[in-house]
Amino acid sequence: MIIDINLLLRYILNDIPDQAMKAATIIAGGAEVYPEIIPEAVYVLSKIYGINRKDIADQLILALEDISAERSEQHKEALRIYSKTKFDYIDCLLLAGLKIDGNDFMSFDKKLMNKKKSI
Repeated sequence: MIIDINLLLRYILNDIPDQAMKAATIIAGGAEVYPEIIPEAVYVLSKIYGINRKDIADQLILALEDISAERSEQHKEALRIYSKTKFDYIDCLLLAGLKIDGNDFMSFDKKLMNKKKSI
């Protein structure tokens, strides 16, 4: 079953107990998120909930152990990079794609291109 951002957030945050419990039950039965949901979750957890980068990464990596998503390993690596840098999540996803699959990329962002050299 495909789940949306709201269900994913309830699962991670456990802030509305009834919904968190239902989310856990749905996820235990086999759930999938579209990969585009991950950057949205990063944004909401950071900007709306004020959660720090490391905790966001830790929680989403744990969630991706229970929920399937296309390019799951790339997202997990992007989250690891995100937790250790100041790059936005999409830049981390580019770096992770290079590291995991060898997908090269180009950018006019000098900091990103310098970071690319260390991957």
